Amino acid sequence: MKIQQMAFMLIAVTLFFALVGLFITSVLFSGLSNSRALLEEKNAMLLASRLANSPEFSCGNAFGTSRTNCVDFDKVMALKEQIKKYSDTGFWGVTGIEIVKIHPNEYPGVLCSLENYPNCEKIELVKTNSGTGISNFISLCRKEALEGEIEDKCEIAKIVLNYNG
Repeated sequence: MKIQQMAFMLIAVTLFFALVGLFITSVLFSGLSNSRALLEEKNAMLLASRLANSPEFSCGNAFGTSRTNCVDFDKVMALKEQIKKYSDTGFWGVTGIEIVKIHPNEYPGVLCSLENYPNCEKIELVKTNSGTGISNFISLCRKEALEGEIEDKCEIAKIVLNYNG
């Protein structure tokens, strides 16, 4: 009888410690999934900044000094005509790229083309509806002839990227 009681106690203690171990493991791994989501979001924001500062998009020194997160509107319009060379190869590692002017919003919903440039709101370089979307604010700059002089004109915009991640 005492042997049987001892066996039941050993089984009960083993089950108790197994349940405590499972509980501790679940608590530790719940924080891991939150960390993963934050890390993915941070990487996506860095991807948006990296893309805005890439040679195909960046202002470089065309508008005085070098600027961070400055996109040359003229370059982007030229790139839009040649985008198949980049998007078919997965050059940037994204499934969708668009740039949307934030302010002033004089032309709501108008897609940019060579015919209506710069009087438009949105440039769709690579169009997609799949993947995770992330955006980052940028300066969208261009050269404008005004009263015989060439001036720099910059507007607030956001670059929206879709990626599979």
